[in-house]
Amino acid sequence: MQYFNAGFNQNMMRYVGVFLLLITVAACGFKLRGTEMISFQKIHIQGAKLSISQDLIQSFKSNGVEIVSNPDAAEIILDLISERNQKTILSLSGRGLVREFELRYFVEFRTRNPKSALFDDPQIVEQRTDLSFSDDALLGKGAEEQRLNTDMQKNAVREIIRRLSAISRQ
Repeated sequence: MQYFNAGFNQNMMRYVGVFLLLITVAACGFKLRGTEMISFQKIHIQGAKLSISQDLIQSFKSNGVEIVSNPDAAEIILDLISERNQKTILSLSGRGLVREFELRYFVEFRTRNPKSALFDDPQIVEQRTDLSFSDDALLGKGAEEQRLNTDMQKNAVREIIRRLSAISRQ
């Protein structure tokens, strides 16, 4: 009987621990990233072919937005203007070796209503992150830089969608 009670107490403690963990996660406002609340159903994308173009199209489709080829059939027109990456030195060691970089990614776009001939002012989405650097791990740091650039591009796609959603609600 003692063995049963000890096992029962251990299982009960596990359940209580999991329950407390779930309450803590729910109380802090944690929520899985889902789809955006987009108030338009059709969009026309034009302009430059950017490295994020395919991710942008996929995000629109996963949010239930139809990409139309005719601008007159769209509720909003997105004109992709440009993108660029920038890498600057943040810090140096005492011997003059680079220790840290700042990576920045910029996307410029503008929008217009199909009923209007004029575009809104261009908007710039900027993402930035820091990258520690070591000459001893050159290959690994190159892969890390590529991953950070990819993450910044994905964040820029989400920011563009949020801004478009806010524009269309106005």
